[in-house]
Amino acid sequence: MFGNGYMALTNPDEVFYTQTAREMVQQNTWITPYLFGAAQFEKPILTYWLLRIGFIIFGVGPFAARFFPALFGMIGVVGVYLFGILAFKDEKKSFLAAIIMCTSGLYVGLSRTVFTDMIFSVFILLSLLAFFWGYLNQKKNAGTVLFYIFAGLAVLTKGPLGLAIPLLAILIFLFREKNAKYLFCKASFWGFIAFALICLPWYIVTIKKYGMLFINEFFYNDHIRRLLEAEHKSNDTWFFYPATMIGCMFPWAFYVLGALIYLFRCLKERVNFFLFSWILTVFLTFQFAHSKLTSYIFPMFPALALVTADFIHRFTLNTEKRRAIFTITLGAVFVFAVIPAGLFWGVSNYPDYVHNRIAVYIFACFLIILAFSILFSALRRQFLRAACITALFMPLVLGFTRFIYKDTEPYMSSYAVCKYLEENYPVEGVVFASKFFARGVRLYTDREVAVADFGGKNFFSPAPIPFFSRPEDAMKFMRRQPVTYCVVKEGMAERFQRIAEEKAEFKYSLLKVIGNAYLVKMEFNGKINS
Repeated sequence: MFGNGYMALTNPDEVFYTQTAREMVQQNTWITPYLFGAAQFEKPILTYWLLRIGFIIFGVGPFAARFFPALFGMIGVVGVYLFGILAFKDEKKSFLAAIIMCTSGLYVGLSRTVFTDMIFSVFILLSLLAFFWGYLNQKKNAGTVLFYIFAGLAVLTKGPLGLAIPLLAILIFLFREKNAKYLFCKASFWGFIAFALICLPWYIVTIKKYGMLFINEFFYNDHIRRLLEAEHKSNDTWFFYPATMIGCMFPWAFYVLGALIYLFRCLKERVNFFLFSWILTVFLTFQFAHSKLTSYIFPMFPALALVTADFIHRFTLNTEKRRAIFTITLGAVFVFAVIPAGLFWGVSNYPDYVHNRIAVYIFACFLIILAFSILFSALRRQFLRAACITALFMPLVLGFTRFIYKDTEPYMSSYAVCKYLEENYPVEGVVFASKFFARGVRLYTDREVAVADFGGKNFFSPAPIPFFSRPEDAMKFMRRQPVTYCVVKEGMAERFQRIAEEKAEFKYSLLKVIGNAYLVKMEFNGKINS
């Protein structure tokens, strides 16, 4: 939670979830998510409930919005540690798994960002932990019921995959154990009852109230359509998720790669096969869908942390295998040495983007010290110490961001440009925005918004606001109000300028550039030129 209130809520997703919860407060409802004044059903209700609770405790703001993702991040780290104790019966190995989890890049990022993925993934972790605890310790009834309870909470967070993912992982494991009948018991019946009582009432009430509107948006558009159509076409490649599995565990990426290779050699071990079934299920669930996002495979990351800790611990203790761990450690040293070089190069070549150069230089020096410390430990064959030093990378990053967030915030959030607009101009009517900024403009100005994206496509889940992909339609709309303020990207600002030059009916003014947001004023003079 350190520094979670420093930076304003970012585009496009943090403002999406936060504004939805805020509009639920304005609409005085705990049942229906709202955005742009209309019901929206991209995600189930639990995350919005948690956001509203955060608002009640802390007031509306970045820290309140990010409070529960951070809290669940903490719960997930404890869950990984407990899973390690249960599976490995080794406190050192379990502690290492927890350290790997809480210092890997994507885990830290999602712990500090308003998404559903951290909450969803922790519920899946807890459901699998409950099952495995019951299976290993002959606590079948309690473990099975808890499995269904946590799966129900996952379904209420992100949808049916909250049950499908852990259930399929368990069935693969039980099939290998030749114990597929394990779940067909009285405990499963009562567990499913608990599952239904947790997650089904909201779905039933919402379907009854909104009918096909909810079914089409939630089940078809956000589940089935994502299987068939890519929301982000550049991500729709076969290697996107394999690369994500490795890269997003940074600074543990080299260790994770070695751990996955080694995992295939020890699948005969019960614990490793369970972790393998967990990773495999998540991977196959999303690999063949055309819509791919980094956060989709996040539910496998606890398992990746566990197999990586097992790998490091085994190879450190086995003198015959220390050459492999030494090579991997050298790879980490190389990366930590390259990053400072990149920082020095960036500061010298792009000085306008960095105002606090001293902080950058200090951070780069700390990374150099970190690299030498890891190298020194590796040369002395102290590989566990090298791993613990590696874990210091993420705390250094978090400390560094405290000093440079003001440089990055204007490129990640609409807050600064919206604040400038509100404080300096009498805003009336509809504000035009690029698609990337639209939700942030709504959150920070509480104004009606229209989207201008000439030649572009509407949101994957269309929002109930005017969307203009043709300049003539946007100009026709702008004629309805004397002044239109626009928060747009550079390319769209240039399009508006050309339109004003071609059509004397509009006067174009560039008011301010903040980060990647261009604040533009389009004045209509009342005389229409053909």
